[in-house]
Amino acid sequence: MQIQTIFKAGNSDVVSIPRDLADEYGDDLIIKKVKKINKSKSKITTEFKSWLKSTLDEDGEILDELA
Repeated sequence: MQIQTIFKAGNSDVVSIPRDLADEYGDDLIIKKVKKINKSKSKITTEFKSWLKSTLDEDGEILDELA
């Protein structure tokens, strides 16, 4: 599944369909509205925070060099 965003063009809402998808599916293309994920409501568990801290403590220098 490919996700495209809706944008305004004048008074219309537009979904841009990539040429390869339009050629492949033609009239069989189905567009569905998907629920937007609210990133601000995601919770980071204390278990994850602990794992992240230990990983950064152990491998922080290696990760810095890779970045």
